[in-house]
Amino acid sequence: MSFAITALVLAGVGTGLSVHAQLTAGKQQEADMERAAEAERVAAEGEELQRQQKLNRALAANAVGLGMSGITAEGTPASIALSSAEDISLSEGSMKLSSRLKQAQMVRAGRNARSASKLAATGSLLQGASQISGGLGSLGGSSGGGTTEATGTYSSDWNYNG
Repeated sequence: MSFAITALVLAGVGTGLSVHAQLTAGKQQEADMERAAEAERVAAEGEELQRQQKLNRALAANAVGLGMSGITAEGTPASIALSSAEDISLSEGSMKLSSRLKQAQMVRAGRNARSASKLAATGSLLQGASQISGGLGSLGGSSGGGTTEATGTYSSDWNYNG
């Protein structure tokens, strides 16, 4: 009898530890994905700054080159420079959008991992409860369902199980 009680207590403790571990793992995955998204945001900002510096250097070099060659920055050269700047701006906008989408996907993946860990923990809890309730049922006594079984001949040889 004490072995069965010990087994039930251990099943309960094991279930509790399993639930705790699954919830903790889900929280950790969510935190890891949020950190990865933040790192992606910082990297994207650094890349954008580098692209802007490169563009500024190119535009400055074009302006100096035009000035040294005696060409005025009016008319066709100015419109070409403006068109190039617009194209670069569109390209940077799409890169920024792509980076933001990637960050959002990482955050969603972290939230999904946490939700999945909650579902797994609930499953473990239900499984553990089922095992414990099965174990409690076996502690209830005989397997005869509480009925009295008569054995022997018709005399005082009655065996009462119950």
